[in-house]
Amino acid sequence: MTLTEPVPTETADRAGSAAAPYTIISADCHAGGSHQAYREYLDPEFVPDFDAWRGEYKNPYKDLGDKRKLRNWDNEMRNAQQEADGIAAEVVFPNTVPPFFPSFVLFAKPPTDEEYRHRHAGVTAHNRWLVDWCNEYPERRAGVGQIFLNDVDDAIADVRWIKENGLRGGILLPNIAPDVKWVKPLYDRCYDPLWQVLQDLEVPINIHSGSGNPDYGPYPVSMLLYINEVPFYTERPLVQLILSGVFERFPRLKVVLTEAGCAWVPPLLERLDTNIRSIRDTGATGEIRYGADHILPKDATEYFHQNVWMGVSQPRQADADARHIIGLDKFMWGSDYPHDEGTYPYTRENLRARFSDAPEAEMRKILAGNAAEMYGFDLDALAPLAARIGPTVEEVARPIGGVPDKSLERISGDMDASAIK
Repeated sequence: MTLTEPVPTETADRAGSAAAPYTIISADCHAGGSHQAYREYLDPEFVPDFDAWRGEYKNPYKDLGDKRKLRNWDNEMRNAQQEADGIAAEVVFPNTVPPFFPSFVLFAKPPTDEEYRHRHAGVTAHNRWLVDWCNEYPERRAGVGQIFLNDVDDAIADVRWIKENGLRGGILLPNIAPDVKWVKPLYDRCYDPLWQVLQDLEVPINIHSGSGNPDYGPYPVSMLLYINEVPFYTERPLVQLILSGVFERFPRLKVVLTEAGCAWVPPLLERLDTNIRSIRDTGATGEIRYGADHILPKDATEYFHQNVWMGVSQPRQADADARHIIGLDKFMWGSDYPHDEGTYPYTRENLRARFSDAPEAEMRKILAGNAAEMYGFDLDALAPLAARIGPTVEEVARPIGGVPDKSLERISGDMDASAIK
């Protein structure tokens, strides 16, 4: 660069900024191992069955079949892309297909009794792989372990293993769809021992959107129905945990709803508050009468602020504005990397579009502070990396003029409708 050349805006912002660049912890990223990698983490007794299953498995996901799949596990590619996007650390949800699964984790229904032994071996292999993968960059990665709810004793044992092996992201709670009759719903008291252990060990409970939908059948409209009903089925576990008294019995549980936005939370809580107060005051809602065991001493809004946080991925403007209603302490920004609908490689533009008028103190909380507190990231350890790659305060505060060139050139059609089962 010669002295007569203009200084790039980002460099100028960084050089002239009195404040440190933002540290960004994405509260929603995805990763997973290859089938070959998972094979090395299986208990030996399952390897022959895995080899047979792998030989017959047909991958319906284009992004797991071409070179983009490498982003799920290749450190050099992933770190380079994350750093170029300003992301210093990440909460890591699953993304590939573990052994014996019929599909991507979030789309797969809970295993039946006949499937349970092999599927449980598959998530165990994933959890073992995830521990090693996160430990390659422990200050930057908080892995989310997987459990099943088919057997509560097994689930408790898996939670203890996840905690003992340092998966700071906590657990991914299965969202039980209404057509799943072989696993008890979340409002069943059989899970109280599990909630107790999660509370005692201070393990975050993550509920990720995309799970909990029913089977829509082999219809042309099935995928469209699935996409449009994802928000409703993401709300269901929150409603169930509140109304069944889980948060009353276990007031120190920490539940995070991820990649579901947050603008819907205030109207939902208002509706629940109305019903809870009606039951508390009159014992009824309309003509329906309730017993004493249905009376909750607190409103839904109080339980939300007591127990619930939001991982808000690629937020819409309505979601960004709702941070003041749900509470700044409850809002954790996420990129959804490496998914095509996520903010990569336009995270800076996303932040400018949604938060250019936000005070610096607010941004530091929603971009890193809240996630660091929830998932145990060390902000001091991340500071040198953030100083090198993070967007500056001035950069984020500069309103964006329009949609970046080529930002809509996303690869579409990555998934067959048959993948939703």
